[in-house]
Amino acid sequence: MIWMAPEKDEAEKHFDDFIKIYEAKYPKATECLKKDSDALLTFYDFPAEHWRHIRTTNPIESTFSTVRLRTAKVRGCFSSTTVVTMAFKLCQSAQKRWQRLHHSERLAEVIEGIKFVNGIEKNRNAA
Repeated sequence: MIWMAPEKDEAEKHFDDFIKIYEAKYPKATECLKKDSDALLTFYDFPAEHWRHIRTTNPIESTFSTVRLRTAKVRGCFSSTTVVTMAFKLCQSAQKRWQRLHHSERLAEVIEGIKFVNGIEKNRNAA
């Protein structure tokens, strides 16, 4: 699997193999993936402790699922202002159940611009 590879080089190898296998059947999809390959593997440039948060779309899905469930039931009953207000309040309520970022202390390093290679701080990698 591409996204489970321990290092970026190995992930790129798996990615290239995937493209070779499916390029004949799905040329448009593989072209799109090739175009965005750098963005797809960017998580290797962050601390390894954060990878599991970066590789998932679940935070986005679970945030808006609460809003989607409630707004679908009241469709057409409110003005656009009240719907936006309701969505905001639902997001605030859902925020209480969100999972915290693991190893949040490493965020300071990311913000400072410290470089990571395969999830390991570049300075530590050389030692």
